[in-house]
Amino acid sequence: MMRNQPTPMLRKTLVSAGMAILLWAPVLPAVAQTQIEPAPAVQHVTQPGPASVADLAEGLLEAVVNISTSQKIKGTEGQGTVPLPQAPEGSPFQDFFDEFFKDREGGGGQRQVQSLGSGFVVDAAQGIVVTNNHVIADADEIEVNFSDGSKLKAELIGTDTKTDIAVLKVDPTLKKMKEVHFGDSDQMRIGDWVMAIGNPFGLGGTVTVGIISARNRDIDAGPYDDFIQTDAAINRGNSGGPLFNMFGDVVGINTAIISPSGGSIGIGFSIPSKMATGVVAQLREFGETRRGWLGVRIQPVTDEIAESLGIKVAQGALVSGIIKGGPVDNGVIEVGDVIVKFDGKVIKESRELPLAVAESPVGKEVDLAVIRKGQELNIKVTLGRLEEGEKLAEASDATSDNEDAPLATASVLGMTIGEMTEEARKKFGIGAEISGVIVTEVAENSAASERGVMAGDVITEIAQESVSTPKDVVDRVAALKEQGRKNALLMLSSKAGELRFVTIRMD
Repeated sequence: MMRNQPTPMLRKTLVSAGMAILLWAPVLPAVAQTQIEPAPAVQHVTQPGPASVADLAEGLLEAVVNISTSQKIKGTEGQGTVPLPQAPEGSPFQDFFDEFFKDREGGGGQRQVQSLGSGFVVDAAQGIVVTNNHVIADADEIEVNFSDGSKLKAELIGTDTKTDIAVLKVDPTLKKMKEVHFGDSDQMRIGDWVMAIGNPFGLGGTVTVGIISARNRDIDAGPYDDFIQTDAAINRGNSGGPLFNMFGDVVGINTAIISPSGGSIGIGFSIPSKMATGVVAQLREFGETRRGWLGVRIQPVTDEIAESLGIKVAQGALVSGIIKGGPVDNGVIEVGDVIVKFDGKVIKESRELPLAVAESPVGKEVDLAVIRKGQELNIKVTLGRLEEGEKLAEASDATSDNEDAPLATASVLGMTIGEMTEEARKKFGIGAEISGVIVTEVAENSAASERGVMAGDVITEIAQESVSTPKDVVDRVAALKEQGRKNALLMLSSKAGELRFVTIRMD
């Protein structure tokens, strides 16, 4: 995540060492002329690259602002601050020390940290400015600086850490402002021209031009990653600034870069306007976000999991847990279901589901298509509210208790497994509400070890059937082998009750 001072910026080095050198060879004259048919002309051109973007930039610069923040940081001696220097009695340096450290209190110190970022006006009549959350995070004061040199104090309306968006408000009676509007990022294609305006390294009103390099990028910045990638130069200080199409519409909010040095190397990321418009609207209306919530834990459907479930195509979101007290804690969705469609949208990758749910209104009844034990089912679900459900997400999914049982062990798939006893619970710190078969040891270089299975994990299901004894596990694995299966699908519980699916080779 690109951060403005003092927050360190996330850097990702794509090439750790060395340089690639491209040698260009001269073009030699042809010995003989050959008649070559010209390639057919490209017919579909929606945004031709202009000879100049001067007119476009001139009409947009006034709506793009610089965001400056200040934060007072206090410290106490012994907590990372520097002790007050002591000069010899009568030294001329004592006055200097006294003046320099005059704000120190009780052996501690106080300093003011400033940072710079970018933003843009989306409603001139109301004085609404959009920027990144990380630009204004923890700020004591926020100031909006306009292109004509004027400055206004800003009030924080609301923030959303999940998408890194913040909405500010300035007094519209103190200045006449120009606004820009969001466009439709879904209409943008790879190769379309885009223009960024911002405040890189404090150099306000900087215009850079490039193209959309890729779409739907997931850079592990948050739960709803769906970034536009661009090669338009984005640097520290561009955070929160707009990414325009060639019609002057905002199609993205510049947020992050990949860089080994801190400067632009042509890989920047912008929040798409389709996502930003909904977040901005909710922050303006409520001061917070109100997202839909399904109440399930999910994981990707790998090729191995698809084969284990008898699914031809590895797509969708595999339900690995149901949040107790959530919207689907009524049996309508089961652990092991694969959600392949949500409210008419096909779910190809698991990360698409949280985004689709979050963009849906709270309380909406939606249609889901799930694959359960090889059969596709259509069900209806009424969405809850994510912000309220997050408190429930930490609760354990399992509810059954286990009685003491004689210790019994078995070896299977590189694991030593045993029955759940009070002794085993104490040894591995497993809660009383978790039931299943405990893994007591995992052989090195085994199939189970390769999949991250560890001692203390609890096997709760195999091939979507619950198990409670080592014999159940051995019998289920044997049955799968007889069916010609190459992998066994296990549902494992951590000692805290968190569930996950793993596939383990049986060959």
